[in-house]
Amino acid sequence: MLVVHTALHGYYIVAEDGQLGTVSDFLIDDRSWQCRWLVVDTGHWLSGRKVILHPSAIGKVDHERRVIPVKLTRQKVHDSPELAEHEPVSRQFELRQYDYYGWDPLWGAGLISYSGVGEFAGPPRYFGGSVLSQPTLAEPNLRSLIEIDSYQVHATDGDIGHVENMLIDDSSWGVRYLIIDTSNWWFGNRVLMSPFAITGIDYLDSKIAVNVTRAKVKASPPWDPAAVINEDMEERLHVYYGWPGYGW
Repeated sequence: MLVVHTALHGYYIVAEDGQLGTVSDFLIDDRSWQCRWLVVDTGHWLSGRKVILHPSAIGKVDHERRVIPVKLTRQKVHDSPELAEHEPVSRQFELRQYDYYGWDPLWGAGLISYSGVGEFAGPPRYFGGSVLSQPTLAEPNLRSLIEIDSYQVHATDGDIGHVENMLIDDSSWGVRYLIIDTSNWWFGNRVLMSPFAITGIDYLDSKIAVNVTRAKVKASPPWDPAAVINEDMEERLHVYYGWPGYGW
């Protein structure tokens, strides 16, 4: 099921023996747009700590009750490697998490690949290739979805709008589409853009480049934000833009 990522914020994270907290953010790999971590707001329970959980620990999401079950105990999370709330997630900390919980660091590999050469293969692409455009987090490919919201999106021939939200697949935990608000150019419209279209990210100037033209976007299959997205609609969109599919 595709869900806007901001709608998942505030969902209860429930362990096998009680509540852990609520969803506050998602950290994705910017090479594959696969979610690597859920960030959990634990309230006063583990105050001062940043708690992240791997998608492989998640069970079936209950959207009616706004519950995300995880196959863990509260004690297991309590005793997990500690990271101060203000600290970035480093690769070293990720490896400690994988080792402590026994999670597979390659979970999700191959489910989604936007690089054209396979997931986790090579560096992400940035405007101009300048190191000044690269992320400053300790783990350079790990990015917050909250941070990416509102980024400006540029086609090959001009600006097409800004990221308003993103659609996540709640089974594979990959970002399937960016929802682009085109009001500053094409008033009253929103379009879906797959990460397959992304050719560059400038984190200093909060910009995303895509390999489509403004005319191509304007002539794309219409999308009604109030309508349910189904496979037929996705397939038409992917065929139109020439994006790979998802095994339809």
